[in-house]
Amino acid sequence: MIELTKINNEPIVINSDRIECVESIPESKVIMDTGRYYVVCESVEEIIQKTIEYGGRIREFEKMAQTILSGNS
Repeated sequence: MIELTKINNEPIVINSDRIECVESIPESKVIMDTGRYYVVCESVEEIIQKTIEYGGRIREFEKMAQTILSGNS
């Protein structure tokens, strides 16, 4: 999940795994795999960076969980 800012300055949290594409219009239009879209203040580059960072945190959590579950803590 990544936090973005709608064009009216209202925060929104979206599931980055469900993003189909992002268009620059000049704001960013985040189009979900459902067809729904959100116009946000963040740039395309910022959205990409937030998605990468979120993915990294998920991978770290998965590694930690595997270590704990395998008894190698």
